[in-house]
Amino acid sequence: MTYRLGVDVGGTFTDLLLFQEKTGEFWRHKTPSTPHDSSEGILNGVDAICEKAGITPADVEVFLHGTTVATNAVLEGKGARVGLIVTEGYRQIMQIARSFVPGGLAGWIVWPKPQPLAALEDTVEIKGRMTAKGTELRPTDDSDIRAALLKLKEQGVEALTVSLMNAYLNGAHEARVAELAAEIMPDIPVSLSHIVLPEMQEYERTLTTVANAAVRPVVGRYVRNLRDRLRGAGMAGKLSLLRSDGGLMTSEKSEEHPVSLLMSGPAGGVTGAIWVGRNAGISNILTLDVGGTSTDVALIENLEARRVRTTEVGHLSVRASALDVKTVGAGGGSIAYVPELTGALRVGPQSAGAVPGPVAYGKGGTQPTVTDANIVLGYLPEALLGGSFKLDKEGATAAVQTIADALGIDLYAAARGIIDIANENMFGALRMISVQQGYDPRDFALMGFGGAGPLHVNAVARLMGSWPAVSPVSPGVLCALGDATTRMRTESARSFSRLASQTTLAELTAVLDEMATQTRSELEQEGIAPDDVTIQFEIDVRYAGQAFEVPMDVTLAELATGGISAITARFDEEHHRLFTFNMHAEHEIVNLRAVALGQTLDLPAAELPKGDGDPSAAKIRDHHLWMDGAMQEAAIYDRAKLRQGDRIAGPAIVTEMDSTTLIETGCVATVDAVGNILINLA
Repeated sequence: MTYRLGVDVGGTFTDLLLFQEKTGEFWRHKTPSTPHDSSEGILNGVDAICEKAGITPADVEVFLHGTTVATNAVLEGKGARVGLIVTEGYRQIMQIARSFVPGGLAGWIVWPKPQPLAALEDTVEIKGRMTAKGTELRPTDDSDIRAALLKLKEQGVEALTVSLMNAYLNGAHEARVAELAAEIMPDIPVSLSHIVLPEMQEYERTLTTVANAAVRPVVGRYVRNLRDRLRGAGMAGKLSLLRSDGGLMTSEKSEEHPVSLLMSGPAGGVTGAIWVGRNAGISNILTLDVGGTSTDVALIENLEARRVRTTEVGHLSVRASALDVKTVGAGGGSIAYVPELTGALRVGPQSAGAVPGPVAYGKGGTQPTVTDANIVLGYLPEALLGGSFKLDKEGATAAVQTIADALGIDLYAAARGIIDIANENMFGALRMISVQQGYDPRDFALMGFGGAGPLHVNAVARLMGSWPAVSPVSPGVLCALGDATTRMRTESARSFSRLASQTTLAELTAVLDEMATQTRSELEQEGIAPDDVTIQFEIDVRYAGQAFEVPMDVTLAELATGGISAITARFDEEHHRLFTFNMHAEHEIVNLRAVALGQTLDLPAAELPKGDGDPSAAKIRDHHLWMDGAMQEAAIYDRAKLRQGDRIAGPAIVTEMDSTTLIETGCVATVDAVGNILINLA
């Protein structure tokens, strides 16, 4: 019997989903996160879920994990002290940076430039130079490199980055620095730019490699600690981590290349949503992943998530493939407050997190949160996690009353105001990935998951016009399901930089073939059978003279039949969709990428028994909640007892172990064949 365990560590809860590959039977568990050492919460959960399934940790063959360790290290400025070695004359590369300023018009007036991840005093120059063709112009000098390394060692750097001019064409000089570094500072991890990102554009290559170095010690410690503790608990299976682009990498590879993990956390939810969509017959989905601290949103078209070439975390924007996920500070734990200056209600981005958490959790929280407002309105019943977690309704009411008093309005209006602002914040993030990217949200279903997604999905679908609003099976642990059902992925990149008119098909396919062989062998080394590996290609195209590229997915078959002109024609279409115009300039092929993928796990979704449309057998009790300006009569249902075809008219609440689904007035929910709740306007 093969068991796979998906584990997703969030800011508030750690979610686990264990399933048996042959039967598709699964078990789920939620346990409070332990921010001081996440592996503690993970091990508590592993013991509990194995006990539920009647197995021991030794029976788990594959352990799959989405983590926010790298993300938090960047956001909280807790990365390592990085030493940077550059080519003579380029010492200020991180300080000069790019002149992109966030924010709207005049945003730059109040924008303090973020501190570079490698300080100027920790940046040293060395002799030697490669030409733009990748040939040696000036050799390096070993004594000069040794002096640079000794200086950095004395300064106490914890990680080393080597990023030399034109190294993406020829990494020989960087490799020599690494050899000497292994001698002089053997305990310090070294990141080389021609390995981390072999692409042109010196600043982006340096920044990405420095970011990789900054999170290496933190991620390395975390991964080794987790691996040791799991081995100590008797788990001998394979440990893999989820990459930002929704693929998997082995834990050993993640220690060397943690820059690929920056969006690991949110990627699990997107891969889980694709699995749900495939089983529910919905191919266009907007995802709404509402956790305790933040909300992540993404767009899935034809069961393919949009990928981007840059990963953005806070002010940091690195060149690494990621799913196109936008994050806003609006979650169940987001704190509501009324600033004295404006007297207007604000919600988030500050969060009560896992410790102390919302007031209703009774862990010492004092400030009102979105969760507390949901309890006051009656949207969240008083027992969570299948009754094992009692909520303090009186405490929540007292906390929200402080907001009502500050605004001079009644309690329920204040609570609904908190919810409306949180929903508007989520709506704003969804507009960024749909309307602002040229997509009409009315062509998509909206899927709410994470602990609080199904509570908000109906209201946000109304704002977006995206129907049906979907509450998937086990929404609270969908990220863990995504971690468990995804496949191995690795990629290699190369700069090409030629005009399309001056490139022959033979030249292009020769380079792609060579890259395909390299990525394929990487996956085979990780124990994947050659027949289970598939290769995909991406080509970055732009109009000559532009400063940015549009990535295009291509296949060798498409190239063979349509030639290079087929790619440029598709680029024109995509450029027009994104920017509403095309240019009369020549096309330039900038970068090439080969992506190797392991086998997709074809996990079946269990079908529910058929019902007659009447959900009364699942009804727990009658209930009152506040909606549309008044107290309304509603009912609470037990999701485990619903059958396919059941119809529930709003207002109503459906509870389950890991989440609560709210159906608003004027809406009707239907249960589909595999148990998803689909909400539409009545």
